[in-house]
Amino acid sequence: MLSHYPDPLALSNALMSAYQESQPLFIKMVERFSKDIGDRELTPPSEIPPPPDSSEAAIDLLKNMAIDPMRYWSMQMDYTQKQIDLMNSSFKRLSGEPAESVIEPERGDKRFKAEEWRSNPLFSFIKQYYLLASDHVQRTIDNAQDLPPEQKEQLSFAAGLMMDAMAPSNFLMTNPEALNETIRTGGKNLVKGLQQFSEDLERGRGELKISMTDKSAFKVGENIATTEGSVVYQNDLMQLIQYKPSTEKVFKTPLLIVPPWINKYYILDLRADNSLIKWAVDQGHSVFCISWVNPDKSHANKSFDAYMLEGILDSLNVIEKITGEKETNAIGYCLGGTLLTATMAYLEKKKQSSRIRSATLLTTLIDFQDAGQLKMFMGDKQIEAIERMMLNKGIFEGRAMQQTFNMLRANDLIWSFVVNNYLMGREPFPFDLLYWNDDATNLPAAMHSFYLRNMYKDNKLCVSDGINLDGIDIDISKVKTPCYFLSTKEDHIAPWQATYKTTQIVSGKKTFTLAASGHIAGIVNPPIKDKYCYWTNDQTPESTIDWFNKAKEQKGSWWPHWQSWISDYTGTKIKARSIKKSDIIEAAPGSYVLKQVD
Repeated sequence: MLSHYPDPLALSNALMSAYQESQPLFIKMVERFSKDIGDRELTPPSEIPPPPDSSEAAIDLLKNMAIDPMRYWSMQMDYTQKQIDLMNSSFKRLSGEPAESVIEPERGDKRFKAEEWRSNPLFSFIKQYYLLASDHVQRTIDNAQDLPPEQKEQLSFAAGLMMDAMAPSNFLMTNPEALNETIRTGGKNLVKGLQQFSEDLERGRGELKISMTDKSAFKVGENIATTEGSVVYQNDLMQLIQYKPSTEKVFKTPLLIVPPWINKYYILDLRADNSLIKWAVDQGHSVFCISWVNPDKSHANKSFDAYMLEGILDSLNVIEKITGEKETNAIGYCLGGTLLTATMAYLEKKKQSSRIRSATLLTTLIDFQDAGQLKMFMGDKQIEAIERMMLNKGIFEGRAMQQTFNMLRANDLIWSFVVNNYLMGREPFPFDLLYWNDDATNLPAAMHSFYLRNMYKDNKLCVSDGINLDGIDIDISKVKTPCYFLSTKEDHIAPWQATYKTTQIVSGKKTFTLAASGHIAGIVNPPIKDKYCYWTNDQTPESTIDWFNKAKEQKGSWWPHWQSWISDYTGTKIKARSIKKSDIIEAAPGSYVLKQVD
């Protein structure tokens, strides 16, 4: 089998060359960080929130195995048989005979895309041995009886992180691409990788902050977030952007976009060809968008109420002043949609519900009972740890939130870059979406604590009078505003089965649409790309299974379907509204969005 390994002599020479060439760099790196320990505040481990504690679930699994050993014995025998089949298959291939693979990677697994993982018997064996082990671990968890779903989810997540880290693609000596590159470059890829590793440590101030893209290739306001407009209002919490019309006539009813504040608004305005904001402007909407502040300690006491009062309600007041319209259509994305829904319930109690004529809720959770993988990070211990972290700084740091999201997709957002940057020695590819993903934002302590405890932990938002905002107990079930719900089929942050539940809570007209792909790609899917698909069903039965079984698949982007829906609420066409010079504070995208985390 060793004859199928890359040339040992060439590899040995390349590794020796890499060792010799990297010594000065390694010594310099050690000296620099030894000095940094005394000169600079390095990130202590406690600043990162603890991962879900799966120890209790693991103990319960072991108890389960002890009670019903035959169930696990049967699975172990099946696993052993597959290993034997793999050995037989590998020996056949080594002798030149054709043989079927015992197991294949899941569709979309990019770790094993290199030809050597299939054609080389040695690396094919390594790949399949790993996949069998991963599959066996997951099947053991899935088949555990009497374990509650949340414990199975915790175990699956912990096991997934471990198995992802152990993938043969992550190690030089078991990655054929990295080995071939090492021989081809004489080890220079490893030297380059060490240099980039050192730079990432420097960038993270002692914490490894893996580069995902070439950040120098992008600048907000120059080649991303370029839709023309002006900041027409600002307060401590946000700037309100009014976009310049691109049509001679516009719809009478303006449109307000409420993005989430756990990241920056320009995910909806990355490039001209995929900007939902520009597309809406081109359809004839008078578009306004909130750009939230990247908070610091001075914002520590900003509450969830403040985001409603100083965010949405202030925006509605300004829009009415500028346009003369008392009603506004609104789009809320993710956490922005949660806030928008809460605001509608608040306005119902205030008898001002007509201020929002229609609501579009993108990947929005209201019932947090089955809130996806993020809920694993919202146990009592995790929330208490987060609150301790926020006590002195007054914020939940954006880099901690970023690491949490990266852990949910470790193969795509951690290990793929470890391989590319450090083993292959390649520079990260310029990618606007990853630039945005790396542009993290902080969260005010008061708001974040309220959100975690009342939504994720206690699930009070969907309960009648469960949450009090600005002195008023709100009730989501009283919301009568027409709603368009858009969720995505592969969303791991806001699972569509959970977001769908809101259709059973609100009282007004509702339309639910399901788009293909995930939390970001499913939303940012312009018609011009002709990608993916979406599903529609005029009815909203209680069961998501019933909804999907009767839904019709439609090709392409959901954007035109939404435009058709909202046309009932846009009013007549009027002469386009120009932006008054007296209203302009600064040009879009404004200054708040430019502030980055330390």
